[in-house]
Amino acid sequence: MDTRKQGSIKEMQVTSIRLEAELKERLREIAKEQGYQALIRNLLWQYVEQQNALSRIESSSHTPLLALSDIRATFAAIAQKEEQCAITGQCIQPRQTMWLGLTTDGSLVPLATLGTSRNLWE
Repeated sequence: MDTRKQGSIKEMQVTSIRLEAELKERLREIAKEQGYQALIRNLLWQYVEQQNALSRIESSSHTPLLALSDIRATFAAIAQKEEQCAITGQCIQPRQTMWLGLTTDGSLVPLATLGTSRNLWE
C-alpha cells in the first residue's frame, strides 16, 4: 500500500534526464493519461522504497528471506505493528492489510499484499 503523498508541482525541482526516443515513447504508451513523467516519478519512488527495505533487512537481525515454496497456506490479516514481508522484505505498516503465511516448518510469517486484493501467495 503506497501511503506516500504526491507533492505539488511547485514543490518539485526540475531535473534533466536524457532518454532514448524509443524509451520515451514506450513510457508514454504505458503511462497513458497519467503522463510519463508521473510514471517515472512513481517508479523512482518505488525503487527508493525497495532499497530502503533492503537496507533494513541487511542491517537487522531478521531471518533470511523465504521462498514461495516455503509457504504452505496463507491467511488474511491486519498488521498490529510494523512488520516485514518474509519473502520480499517489503515494510508492512500498522493497520495495513497483509497475509500471514504458514511455513513448511509450522511458523507464521508476515507477507505483504503487493497492492492487489488477490492473494499473490496462492
